[in-house]
Amino acid sequence: MCLPLRVVVLMPVSIALNIALGSTVQQALKLPIYLDSLGTVVTGALGGPLAGAATGALTDLIWAYVLPPPLAAPTAGPFAATAAVIGLLAGLWGYLGVFRSRRLAGRSLATAVAAALAAAAVAAYTFDRAYASPHAFISNTGFDASALATSEVAFAVVMAGFAVLAAWALFARRDLGAVLSLAAGLVTGICAAVVSAPIAAFVFGGVTGFGGDAIIAAFRAAGASLYQATLEQGLLSDPLDKMITCLLAFWVLSGLPRRVLLRFPNGERLAEREHAARDAG
Repeated sequence: MCLPLRVVVLMPVSIALNIALGSTVQQALKLPIYLDSLGTVVTGALGGPLAGAATGALTDLIWAYVLPPPLAAPTAGPFAATAAVIGLLAGLWGYLGVFRSRRLAGRSLATAVAAALAAAAVAAYTFDRAYASPHAFISNTGFDASALATSEVAFAVVMAGFAVLAAWALFARRDLGAVLSLAAGLVTGICAAVVSAPIAAFVFGGVTGFGGDAIIAAFRAAGASLYQATLEQGLLSDPLDKMITCLLAFWVLSGLPRRVLLRFPNGERLAEREHAARDAG
């Protein structure tokens, strides 16, 4: 199956965005999340599962084996499989119209509150595990305690931005697309953690060189198997990370003009509401 030229052109832009965001978040800010799959989700949502999978996999392969130090992430290569799954799911969400903007019907306020509480609970869980103490920061992220203050401030800024975007979409716009995007992010995050766990466990023995190695050791010391330890570590970061990523993708996609959306394979499904409204007029 050949990808349309416009999708092929979008892919390197998305790969560059993934690496830039991921490097900033993980290496500079040392956050317990990644934000290295926004380009993958946007490309998958627009171009379909194959485009999303290729963008995700190529991101990690280029990051690991093409870029020179200090930009390279040598252990990212095997996780291309995880990135491909994220892209496949993004293509599925795009096909299902998850990121399409449309108004909540029925008990819209209750639905918005439920989505906001779920997002807040996931964010609070990650924050509590990562920043409860210097020891918790070291154990749960694998970063040095000297980065705690900077990381905590940066995490608070990111969470504040996430809260503003979520609140605006859920309560000001009453947009069902935001609710579905958060749900899709949660599902994607759980799937990513499940796929990543055996890679971290059996390819790297739980030591990948990224944040999270210390908590894997802590889970192992508590009696968990290597697979269980890597899975539990992934579940600390991936759900929140993918909820933020999918919400950002929703804002990007819902802000694109209809004529741009319709240039892509999933465009009609992402612009369906606008199309119906225009036809009704």
